[in-house]
Amino acid sequence: MVTDTGAASLAAEFPPGIDDFDFRDWFPGLSDTAWANVFTTITAAVWATVLILVIFFFWAYRSPKIVPTKSQWMAESAYGFIRNSISIDLLGKKDGVRFAPYFATLFFFILLMNFWAVVPGVQISPNAHIAFPLVLGFLSWLIYNFVGIKKHGLIGYLKMNCVPPGVPGFILPIIIPLEFVQNLLLRPITLALRLFANMFAGHLILLVFITGGLAMLNSANMLVQGLSVFSFLMAIAMSLFELIVIGLQAYVFTLLTALYVQGALADEH
Repeated sequence: MVTDTGAASLAAEFPPGIDDFDFRDWFPGLSDTAWANVFTTITAAVWATVLILVIFFFWAYRSPKIVPTKSQWMAESAYGFIRNSISIDLLGKKDGVRFAPYFATLFFFILLMNFWAVVPGVQISPNAHIAFPLVLGFLSWLIYNFVGIKKHGLIGYLKMNCVPPGVPGFILPIIIPLEFVQNLLLRPITLALRLFANMFAGHLILLVFITGGLAMLNSANMLVQGLSVFSFLMAIAMSLFELIVIGLQAYVFTLLTALYVQGALADEH
């Protein structure tokens, strides 16, 4: 039987809502200072991501050898995957090698950030908060526009992106604003929303199955308690599915960024 305390606790946890995305500061003593709400679960995951990546690659290359050690091989294989399968394949040898460090950093940063979604005790990706995908999308937007303007000049770059070849002149007053919005304004937003929506949805689905299982487990009805097993099994299954989404979204974000850089560097469309 559910006690009054248990019922009150359950009522606070179920159904899930926006409060589940409102993380309190880890150091409440700082609530009246400028550091209030600075170090939450989300910010801890971001800092941990940065530390893990920096420590791993520095450790792997601490003493590089012609015949690589296991750690060096892992780091080189990870970097080589992005350099060869995305950067060089899309941009060619010269530009591909030049942009590979950014693409690799972007991919592994997003991948590890997403992975927190299935880590017990955290179980949410910082990318489930729109601020982080927006910053990543804005950085990519700055880079591909900068290299495009640097190569073609501002006027040439705007013409390349806003004036499709072969379009009749009388349609241009309609086409140019649409192309400008689509190619120069919406791309960072769509990049961010795609990543955010997938990670947010995954967290919400896991939250529903886990809290739903807890609710059924605390029910006074034996049948409902038995059905809680199904809810927990679904949570496990969705966690495994989330692993696919984690890698796929990191790859798609990096691939689209590379495609935008390729378009910015192209001689013509």
